[in-house]
Amino acid sequence: MHVQPYLFFHGQCDEAIAFYQQALGAQLNALMRYEEAPGPLQVPDGWCEKVMHASLQIGQTEVLMSDGRGEHEAPFNGFSLHLALHSVAAAEKAFAALAEEGQVDMPLEKTFWAQRFGMLHDRFGVGWMISCR
Repeated sequence: MHVQPYLFFHGQCDEAIAFYQQALGAQLNALMRYEEAPGPLQVPDGWCEKVMHASLQIGQTEVLMSDGRGEHEAPFNGFSLHLALHSVAAAEKAFAALAEEGQVDMPLEKTFWAQRFGMLHDRFGVGWMISCR
């Protein structure tokens, strides 16, 4: 069994892909737009160029994402993505990049359980926990 996060960006998926590529060095594995799908789709006008499905490789994890189907925006609640890094410098770099235009919930600091740990919500509202053991 394998669990993968699937995130919906409500029209901002292209922005999110570019952001995570720049901030985390994510690699784009796959991208399909609604206009590329076979058959008629029930999406709002102007939505055909939006991302139907994308796959980003962030380290060893594949994160799936989409613009959704034009439904109203819902906040990311009830979870955070945990990014475990192997050096303090890498943790500090990732934290700073993800926090840009976001909200720091707990600064990245030394704790009794990790060399560094911090929490934030990025500019898209996705919760992140960054750690370095």
